[in-house]
Order: sequence, then structure tokens, then C-alpha cells
Amino acid sequence: MGETVAPAVAVQKQRRQLDRAVVRFAGDSGDGMQVTGEQFTIEAAWAGADLATLPNFPAEIRAPAGTLFGVSSFQLQFGSCRIYTPGDRLDCLVAMNPAALKVHVGDLKEGGLLIVNTDTFEKKNLDRAGYPANPLDDPALAQRYRLHKVGITRLTMEALEGLPLNIREKERCKNFFALGLVSWIYTRPIEPTLSWIAKRFGKSETLADANIRALKAGFHFGETAELFTECYGIEPAEMAPGLYRSMTGNRALAWGLLAAAERTKLSVVYGAYPITPASDILHELSHYKRFRIRTMQAEDEIAAVGAVIGAAFGGAIGVCATSGPGMALKAEGINLAVMAELPIVVFDIQRGGPSTGLPTKTEQADLLQALYGRNSESPVVVLAPMTPGDCFFIAYEAIRIAVKYMVPVIVLSDGFLANGAEPWLIPDPKTLPDIPVNFRTDPAGFFPYVRDEATLARPWVRPGTPGLEHRIGGLEKEHITGNVSYDAENHDLMVRLRAEKVRRVAQEIPPTTVYGPAMGDLLVVGWGSSYGTITAAVEAAQQEGKPVASLHLRYMNPLPPDLGQILRQYRRILVPEVNSGQLVRVIRAEYLVDAVGFNRVRGLPLQTQEVREAIDQMLEDKQMLEDKR
Repeated sequence: MGETVAPAVAVQKQRRQLDRAVVRFAGDSGDGMQVTGEQFTIEAAWAGADLATLPNFPAEIRAPAGTLFGVSSFQLQFGSCRIYTPGDRLDCLVAMNPAALKVHVGDLKEGGLLIVNTDTFEKKNLDRAGYPANPLDDPALAQRYRLHKVGITRLTMEALEGLPLNIREKERCKNFFALGLVSWIYTRPIEPTLSWIAKRFGKSETLADANIRALKAGFHFGETAELFTECYGIEPAEMAPGLYRSMTGNRALAWGLLAAAERTKLSVVYGAYPITPASDILHELSHYKRFRIRTMQAEDEIAAVGAVIGAAFGGAIGVCATSGPGMALKAEGINLAVMAELPIVVFDIQRGGPSTGLPTKTEQADLLQALYGRNSESPVVVLAPMTPGDCFFIAYEAIRIAVKYMVPVIVLSDGFLANGAEPWLIPDPKTLPDIPVNFRTDPAGFFPYVRDEATLARPWVRPGTPGLEHRIGGLEKEHITGNVSYDAENHDLMVRLRAEKVRRVAQEIPPTTVYGPAMGDLLVVGWGSSYGTITAAVEAAQQEGKPVASLHLRYMNPLPPDLGQILRQYRRILVPEVNSGQLVRVIRAEYLVDAVGFNRVRGLPLQTQEVREAIDQMLEDKQMLEDKR
């Protein structure tokens, strides 16, 4: 395949070593920024870097071109050291149009690398972005940042000259020119992207040729253009040996179900209604029918949860996924599973709300809904993964608990974990815990609600098993017999038994890990996707000698049995969350400790620096209080 590149010039290029870098690609929602970011992520991982990503895109299927709310971006932090977050401040911003520049330039560090596609800075785009004049003509921009004006669209067209494509088709390749340029700047290998292009456009040799030409043209432009005088090297990170892949949270949830299906030898029946950001789980699972996976797209959220309840009654693993609005619709169905004591799993991929809210943005605001968002006394097990890769283990654990205790389990992931990625060490299947499955087959002494002494689980019976015919439903059941009962004392007993069954899951929870001193001035408590931000902030404080520790919760109901004792070892407790203060309410109520919340609800993950500042403020407040005494 041919290629066209900028004329070579004799330019001495310097290479400077970095330990990490934060890069963001930003442009119109039709500019391919998500594909660009994903491919750069693969290149970074292929070169051995540790990394974390943050895709960010509008909710509209096709927002008006050039508008501020139509900007799509993809952020990546990669490095030779341990990477916990996608980064706070940018080292490099690629702005494909004026709107992208206006929305994102404020996140770029002073002296950061700013690459702009000058071909899009025409009057109509400037007007749509709200610029009264061309910002590239303002000397202050070049004084504050290392501004590089590149005619990305024009250079792409020149690279594709002679190919039988129309102007629009050629223009759509400009994202690969930008990718090639940034790959050269950070010395990332383009071979993985070349392979991906060949596979992705395998049915059209012309389109494959065009995108490969654009990628190579951008790479060689960096090598030869005078305006780029240096590039950056980042050594591979020290990581445990093994086979890795770039893993997103939604894919990890799906793979956790695959592993559970193989271990249990049971079918997984996955029923879902399409909803952002959970839909990708259905898409991923639909490829794996050979692994006992049965997928169905239901007509609505209520039908989806009803289908998986029926699957669980029939002896399969019933799973569904949704987001906050769908959780509200599924509440009655989950209540039915609580009453019938059937093993179902519900993935709630949290997003900005309330109502339709911010469908493509992240939030941690469904915790109280998962704990209490059903009528009457309706306890369920609630788990929360920490990282995209941890979603695999949480999904597997959810199945194990649901089957062992005959109880519904809710998994609280979120948009940040769902779409974000990290290098994931593929585990040895032999290291995964067993998931014992015991279907009742002996009719002797059988009753639908006779319970296991250790777990309080009722028997799981496949329909049609001779002598074990029984009925279940949403009406209250008589203890042991399962007959419909309106007896007051029986209802009190059954409510307490269902709650105690959930509490007994605590015997499965491993000891809580505390990162830092076992007692002291400040403990930072987190849950879910805030793990990376909190860990990075606490580690930075510890390196400065600050008396601070952290712990992170994966089991939200029941809470770890040692949590109360741990909390009482610290003078102050800080709880950062992407909500208005939900876990902090639970901690204060359960343990009567003076926990303080740090809360931001912006549709974005918490930033390391702001959590760090909250840590410093609490330590300063403590010191001032002691000085007054």
C-alpha cells in the first residue's frame, strides 16, 4: 500500500524521558475521537505501559457539528509507574476544532503541548463555538502553551491523493493522522493500529489503504516537520508476569459471567433492555453462545427482570443489567426475587441522573437506591467493583453468592468503569473459587422454605423434579412449608430470616485491607470507582509524611464485619463520593462515627488533586483544633 508524507527536512529531534503522560484527543462527535483514543490505548499497552482511560462523549446520537455540547473526547494517562487514574491536568491536548479547544483547553497544564487542526478554524465553526475572533491569533495562547498549528485535514487529503474516495470519505481519515502524530511524539508503536485497520476495513482495500496512509503520514510528519523539535520516551512499567489485555469494565462483567457459566456448568440467561451505559454487556455476551450464554433483548426493563427471575426458577443463572432509571422500573421484580428467594444478579451501571439525566456521564448516586430502593423490608446483597478489571471478579463473586445463599445480588458499576480501560492480567481459571451448585432432588423431608443451617438458603429445585413440585410467588410464605400466610408472627419471622440470610454473607468477606497506618489521624474511605483517585491522593500524602490511611469497600451490603473496629482507630474519617453523600450517611448511621463527606456531582470522576486538598484541609482542621485546646 502506498503512502504520502511531508517532505523530509534535516531537523535534529531530541528525545526526553518521562515517567508518565496525560493525553486527551478532542473533537466533534463524528471525528472518531473514541476510536483514536482506544487505538492509542492499545499502542501504549503494547509498549508495556500501565494506564487508565476516560472516554467522554455526548448523549446525542449525532450532536450538531461544531457545537460545544457535541464535543467528544478520550483521555489517557500512561506511564512506567503505577497508574491509578486517567489524570487531572493534561500534558497534551489534540483539538480537532474550535469547540474542542474551548471546552478542553482549561484542563491543559501551563506549558502543555497543544495541537490544533487549523483547517477547522473557519468562521462558521468559530461562531458555533462562541469565539468572536480566531483564538489561534491571540498571542496569549502561544505564551501559555506550546502551541502547534497543524493543517491536519489538508495534510490528510494530500496523503490520500489519488485514492478513489470522495472528499468526505478522505476527511474522515484525519483522526488517524492525529493518532500517527501523537504516536510519534510519545514513541508509541503504530503496528497494533496497522493490524487493527487491516482487520477492521478488510472488506474494503481502499478504505484500509486510506487509513493506513493517514496514520503513517501523521507519524512521519512528526519525524520530519520543523515545528516538532522533541519527542518523549516512556519506559515499560514493572508489572507481574503473565498475559495482559486492555480491559473495560463492561467487557469484564461479561467475562465474569462466562467464567461463572463454565465453572457451574449452568446456562447464563441474560435479559436486558438497551440503556446507556449498560448495553455493551449485552453486545459482548451475544458473541458467546457456545459458552452456555443465552441472551435476549426484552421489550422493557420490567420484562427483562421478569425473564431472569423465570430463568432462575428454572435452574439457570439469571442476570440482567441496567442503569438508574431502569433500576427504578426493576424494583418490583427484584422484590419478587427477594420474596421467592431466587438467585438473580442485577448489574446497575450508574450514570448521571435523576431521570434521563446525563446518560453518557458517570455517577455513584445509586447506592441508597440499591440498599433501600424497594418497598418494605427487602434486603439484597450489594457489591461494587473498584477498577475495570475488578468488574470480572465482582461479577463472578456475585454469581457465587447468589447461588450459595439463594438471594438477589446487585452490582454497582458506573459509566467511568464501564467505558474506562486498564491493563488486565488474565487470571488462571484454577485460581477462581468454586461455585457449588446443589439442586434438591430428594423428596424426603422437602419443603420449599426449609433452610440450610449455615447460609439460611432455601432449596433450589429444577421444575419437573419428581416429588418436588412446589409453588412460589410474591405473597408472604409460611416458614418451611411455603404456603401463603397472613399470620403476623410468621411475617415477622420471615422478614428477620431474609435479613439474617443477607447478613450471613459477611462470613464470606475477607479481612479489610488498610493502606497505611492501622491507626492515626485520618482514614479515607471509598467505594466503587473512586479507588484509583483515593489511592493516588493518599499515596501522595503519605510520601510527604502525612498521617493518613485509606480503605476501599467492595462489599456494600453486608458491610465487612471488621469495618466498625477499623473506623474507631482513627480520629477523623473522610468519605469521597461522586454523589451528595450516600456512603457517609450509611457509615454515620451504622457505626456512630463522625465521618465527613467530600462530594462532587459533575458527571466526571473525582480528581486526585481535589481529594488531596480535602485530606490536607482535614489534617489542618485537626491541628487547629488541638492548638486551641
